[in-house]
Amino acid sequence: MALAIVAGGFWLRSYLYTPLPVSADGYRLEVPAGASLGSVAQQLAADGIISVPGVLALYGRLSGQASRIKAGEYVLNTGLTAHALLAELVAGRVRLHSFTLVEGWTVMETVAALHKSAAIRKTLAPADATALAGQLGLGFPSAEGQFLPETYLFPRGTTDADLLRMAHAAMQDALSTAWEGREPGLPLRSSQELLVLASIIERETALAAERPLIAGVFMRRLEKGMLLQTDPSVIYGLGAQFDGNLTRRHLETDTPWNTYTRPGLPPTPIASPGVDALLAAAHPAPGTALFFVATGRGDGSHRFSTTLAEHQKAVRLYLAALKAQPRQ
Repeated sequence: MALAIVAGGFWLRSYLYTPLPVSADGYRLEVPAGASLGSVAQQLAADGIISVPGVLALYGRLSGQASRIKAGEYVLNTGLTAHALLAELVAGRVRLHSFTLVEGWTVMETVAALHKSAAIRKTLAPADATALAGQLGLGFPSAEGQFLPETYLFPRGTTDADLLRMAHAAMQDALSTAWEGREPGLPLRSSQELLVLASIIERETALAAERPLIAGVFMRRLEKGMLLQTDPSVIYGLGAQFDGNLTRRHLETDTPWNTYTRPGLPPTPIASPGVDALLAAAHPAPGTALFFVATGRGDGSHRFSTTLAEHQKAVRLYLAALKAQPRQ
């Protein structure tokens, strides 16, 4: 009997510490919420990963670990043993998926991208940014611009609402940092106004070096009581009416976001600004420029002007550059 006990101990040790037959591609294990270690062991045995599933379940019970396994998606790699596998399940070292929220996305573009992820559980059906703010309980009239562009890691089964709340918390932190460290004397009354301006800066240029310059133009226009006259906000206000070609009629169509017809900042952000745009709004470049227009070089750059006459000349140069481009 003593020999049998010793032999059994050696066999159990070999069972627990021998590498499992996992292929080089790995093995995906899905542990449903509420699943027992016994049912997980049966699944592993059915897929040829372990033998004698009852032994793993019994060892889990005797060691007090069976009731501590965590639900989620696991990836088992070559060299993993049954003992290490149980430790993974108890620690909840689940596979993390990633989602990248891109600078300049609107909230509806963000939700659409989220819903393309097979790892995200869909719970939201927003009709617009206002409805989404209510569903998420953000405490703002609109969800637009309230989510920080970043790459987020999450386990399979995370809801779209939970991921957006994570992105909102990150935005609140980044916005608070930018607002508290802002230059003194800015013509902004709140961190939300900084967020609105940062969203416009984000949509105006993709060049990091230009963001503080554009922020400076907008700050000076606000200080002088000039209309901002920024096309991205007009386009946002047009919504589905915009067909990709901005016309004079569009510029004259009044909406709350039309900065050609209404003074000051729009009522909400128009997109999600990144950290660089937030910092540009908080630290605008000094200068005298009150106007800017694209150069037409194809690199996203702009010409900055102090006077209207200089700006009109820059516009003519831009139109000439467009005309000189080869037809597609």
